Amino acid sequence: MDNKSIEAEIASYTGKLFRDNFGKGPSSLFVSVVKPFITIHLRDFLAPMERVLVNQKNDLKVQETRDLLMQELLPDIKATIRTTAQVDIQNIYYDWSLTNKTGIIIAEMSEEEQNITEDYLSYPARDKVHEEIVRFSEKAQKAPSSLFSLMLNPRTLMIVRKGILVRIEKELIKAGFEEQLKLSKRRLEKSLLNIDLLESLLGVQIEDVFADWDFDLDKGYIALILKPEK
Repeated sequence: MDNKSIEAEIASYTGKLFRDNFGKGPSSLFVSVVKPFITIHLRDFLAPMERVLVNQKNDLKVQETRDLLMQELLPDIKATIRTTAQVDIQNIYYDWSLTNKTGIIIAEMSEEEQNITEDYLSYPARDKVHEEIVRFSEKAQKAPSSLFSLMLNPRTLMIVRKGILVRIEKELIKAGFEEQLKLSKRRLEKSLLNIDLLESLLGVQIEDVFADWDFDLDKGYIALILKPEK
């Protein structure tokens, strides 16, 4: 099965899964298969009850409810991606933008599958982009011990940081406050990222910023959704 067929099948399955479990599915999904990631970008996704909560400024309650439901759905999503793409999936990450009614699911392939094509590691102003990522990481917690990024497609820039957790965060995770820490870090990091600078460096408009973490591996993932050039 070629990548286009894989992407179409994953999009169809994910759309139906979300409709069945949230009562409303996204109006469109954009799936990208580029080792070591399979990303699913959801657009116009906000259930009627969630819309009421967002209008009442209860975004946190929506995030918490989605997290609970996603824990039930992730095994199905992981199994479907594994079967469809014929790759082993190490872990799945996700984030939402309730304001934009969008979301992203990031499936990371296992280390055996991670033969990254050099072409995706090179894009204009990459070094300057990395400088901004290090700067805002230092403000939020500390500079990453390692950093790499991939331009998966004209719409998606994936940034992976390792070694960013500080001692107090590690203690909060040990104490069972992982969920609260993740929600707080999302708000903080998105507020510190210099979007204007990144848009200037990349030469495109940034439509969405998504973030998630693997606390066990001390890794952070940032996905920038770019507005395609006409």
